[in-house]
Amino acid sequence: MFSISQRSDVEPFHAMDVLAEATKRRASGHPVISMAVGQPSHPAPRAALEAAQAALVEGKIGYTDALGTTRLKHALAWHYRDRHGLEIDPARIAITTGSSAGFNLAFLSLFDAGDAVAIALPGYPAYRNILGALGLRVIEVPVTADTHFTLTPESLEAAQAAHNVRLKGVLLASPANPTGTVTGRQGLTALADYCAANSIAFISDEIYHGLTFAGEETSALELTDEAIVINSFSKYYCMTGWRIGWMVLPERLVRPIERVAQSLYISPPELSQIAATAALGATAELDVYKASYAANREFLLKRLPEIGLSIASPMDGAFYAYVDVTRFTNDSMAFAKRMLAEINVAATPGLDFDPLDGNRSMRMSYAGAEAEIVEAVERIAAWLK
Repeated sequence: MFSISQRSDVEPFHAMDVLAEATKRRASGHPVISMAVGQPSHPAPRAALEAAQAALVEGKIGYTDALGTTRLKHALAWHYRDRHGLEIDPARIAITTGSSAGFNLAFLSLFDAGDAVAIALPGYPAYRNILGALGLRVIEVPVTADTHFTLTPESLEAAQAAHNVRLKGVLLASPANPTGTVTGRQGLTALADYCAANSIAFISDEIYHGLTFAGEETSALELTDEAIVINSFSKYYCMTGWRIGWMVLPERLVRPIERVAQSLYISPPELSQIAATAALGATAELDVYKASYAANREFLLKRLPEIGLSIASPMDGAFYAYVDVTRFTNDSMAFAKRMLAEINVAATPGLDFDPLDGNRSMRMSYAGAEAEIVEAVERIAAWLK
């Protein structure tokens, strides 16, 4: 009998497990409302759908260059000029099969087995799981009110001393999942400068850019050409299932990324690239969607504390409420299972994001339709009485 690798022994992504159970219950006729995953309820913008439909009629969908089409890369360069006032060489842009592929490519191209990489705690679980599966040492750095819920040079220094290690990489998301933290220009500059001074690779996850409701949305590219920026069409552009993202790279990293991408992915899907190129011009439509998330956010900020679920971290960006459930339970996993089974509301247990204290928290996505978010919270309110 063949063996199974130790590297595959990672924690499940509980949000996806909850989604699978919610889908099963919905298929059985239960009136499930899911607040479990960060998936917008809105469709891809009309321009993206129309571009994809036209391409399908033509029928010539095939391989592209490993790092994507020239047209999409030039469109993204224009996006950075328009949104951030930056002149980005399109040759520095790599199109990826979702942001997930971007993380794989970055980790493989930047680090060797055993290297230490810092991430925030709580933070997106796939960071921890991918790094661990690749044989890298994951240094989870607590982000609390004392650090303004983000990484700081001081917290990185303290983590290195505590773990007796020198970092090779730092990964920061802003806006962050699950905390909603937006790291402003000053904080982002301090991190970029610290990484540069210590020869540490700085990876900036910007997949929730465009979804900032409070604070100062800044791209790391505004501060340094040395940052590795990863972004995606999944969130603001409502294109989760299209699996299309991008990276902006220091020039010397482009060819290493390309070599790895050629073997791992061949190329990103051409149909998704065509749709994504069109989506970049759809901000008027997408900002209407963003307004619906803003309304959901305002509702949750007021209503959740009223029913005993206090907000555990900022909700400045992305579309998540990270809540403290200790008034009702110290086992958020069991709590989530009961909530789904008894009132057909799905949310994600905090253990996804924090293996140490996540039993005390849950994450609720407010990317859904406004009426559904209100209905879900009122079901919870009645259930908790």
